[in-house]
Amino acid sequence: MRLLRRNDDGEFSLMEFIGNDIPRYAILSHTWEDEEVTFRDVVNGTGKDKAGYRKLLFCAAQAAQDGLYHFWIDTCCIDKMSSTELQRAINSQFAWYHNAVCCYVYLSDVSTVASLRHSRWFTRG
Repeated sequence: MRLLRRNDDGEFSLMEFIGNDIPRYAILSHTWEDEEVTFRDVVNGTGKDKAGYRKLLFCAAQAAQDGLYHFWIDTCCIDKMSSTELQRAINSQFAWYHNAVCCYVYLSDVSTVASLRHSRWFTRG
């Protein structure tokens, strides 16, 4: 399992964990949109100009507030260029959500409480 961590310099790094030696982590549930930050963006230190970068900042800030150093976001923790890794991730996602300390929901299309019930998040998948 690969997790994100926000470094002291504000940059993000990916850390790989094998087996049961996985630290406490948060997970982000969201809807995919244009300009998501990808695995390659994180590896190359790019993607800060993409709209999806706000999700990383949100998740990192919330995790830190909850005393967590690691978090998982599907858009950038999975190398989707590898069909083997993608298939493994699809098969493992239920367990990854189940084992997370908490799950944050990022609702980019919600600006008021009244608009919550119409969010795309409720119709995803």
